[in-house]
Amino acid sequence: QVQLVESGGGLVQAGGSLRLSCTTSDYIASNYEMGWFRQAPGKAQEFVASIRWGSGITDYASSVKDRFTISRDNAKNTAYLQTDSLKTYDTGVYTCALKTKPWSNQWSYWGQGTQVTVSS
Repeated sequence: QVQLVESGGGLVQAGGSLRLSCTTSDYIASNYEMGWFRQAPGKAQEFVASIRWGSGITDYASSVKDRFTISRDNAKNTAYLQTDSLKTYDTGVYTCALKTKPWSNQWSYWGQGTQVTVSS
């Protein structure tokens, strides 16, 4: 069972930045994909960004493109989500997930989440 651990959440003013981390002690194959999702209070969970572990190819939700940057450190088995120019609607629980079957839309493993609160 792969364990994912997020960190880096917190309270920040609008316009500020946070860097979220997602790390695992398990092996991440080059064809795996790491993603970030978020859930705002009273809303459904939504995709934020993802990165293919081997190639580094990234994908972003339109609402965060040009403000958020996903990256990874293969040696540390860690993915990062740099969140800049934060807005109040970015508030939510941010959760990382790992996709182990690249041909599938299913994310196999999930972390516990880290709270991001953006104040006005």
